[in-house]
Amino acid sequence: MFKWLFLLIFIPLTVKAQYSDDDLFPTAKFRRLYRVDAVSGDASLYLSVKPKIGFLAAHRGVMSHLPKEPIIGVEISLAKQLGAQKEWHARYNQPYVGATLYASTVGNNALLGQAFGTYAFIEFPFNKSKRHHITGKLGCGLGYVTKVFDQETNVKNVAISTHVNALICLAIQGHVQLAPRHQLIYSLDLTHLSNGSSEVPNLGLNMPNFGLGYAYRLRSEESSVVLSKSPPRPFLKDWKLHLLGIFSTKEIFPTSGKKYPIYAVSVMGRRLFRPKVGMEIAFDLMSKQSVFDYKGYVPKTQWTIFQMGVYAGYVLPLDHLQIVLGMGAYVKDRYQPDGALYHRVGMRYQFDNGITANVVLKSHWAKADYVEYGIGYTFKYQKK
Repeated sequence: MFKWLFLLIFIPLTVKAQYSDDDLFPTAKFRRLYRVDAVSGDASLYLSVKPKIGFLAAHRGVMSHLPKEPIIGVEISLAKQLGAQKEWHARYNQPYVGATLYASTVGNNALLGQAFGTYAFIEFPFNKSKRHHITGKLGCGLGYVTKVFDQETNVKNVAISTHVNALICLAIQGHVQLAPRHQLIYSLDLTHLSNGSSEVPNLGLNMPNFGLGYAYRLRSEESSVVLSKSPPRPFLKDWKLHLLGIFSTKEIFPTSGKKYPIYAVSVMGRRLFRPKVGMEIAFDLMSKQSVFDYKGYVPKTQWTIFQMGVYAGYVLPLDHLQIVLGMGAYVKDRYQPDGALYHRVGMRYQFDNGITANVVLKSHWAKADYVEYGIGYTFKYQKK
């Protein structure tokens, strides 16, 4: 469900925005070939308060006893709508960026308590109407859950075992302009809390919500930028070779057991086809030490637990930041503890010197495997 909502929000962003040509450029043929446009925008700062109501989704049968009460929460956000200072601001219809303070019940006060957190977000408008526009929102941060699994005092909490967790929010949000400084905002969102299987149990908390709130514009300023685009190039041109080293840890049942290290390397080819569309393909080499305890009665060696996979993913470029979503298949996985397919969703940051920082969740459908923390290098990378 989480990945399908991700696709619903971000795939429409690949649709080319339409802007009028500017007479500063020499000929219609030049504009047609290079697609050069002058774009202006209004950069505004908003403060918003949004109460939310929702429910805890029991996405596994063993969680069916957990949802007991409705979820009541609130978000306080400070958001800046980017003007047109950079090309990507204009190409994504002037997105919002900001930070949110979050607090809510979690659907079962006795076993789960409450959740508090903060996250940074980016919000992409799907249309350019000033009176009413719809956005897709992605937020990532840290959350704190007050009650977690305990072998003696809270054994029925099979959803979460750590107080501090990753907090992710995916939302479709509407903005209705009531007056020049006043907006009504409404949203449908999925808020997710998980530790990425660093400790078990970790089925995670998935909370669909409806929100209705108010936003006040604190200030605004005008800006502009010139857009340019090179003519299309053949599919096999402009691929960049990328090498990524990954480290993580994983805990498996029984609870309070050993944390196993994970080592991986990805040899990757990546290409940006358009300013908002990219693709990556990779050959993955993975050594997951927890496989030694899978069917522990079977003798194993480092070579027999070694996994190999092929992967393809979609890349959404945001200047230096890249959001990635993809799927892979194991081509060597002797014991198959998690099935034949794996998935990735997360982000990478590309530095000007070619170094890449990687934070990506690897999963098997709805089950988290581990968080891939990585450092990589892009060969022959050219600063934008």
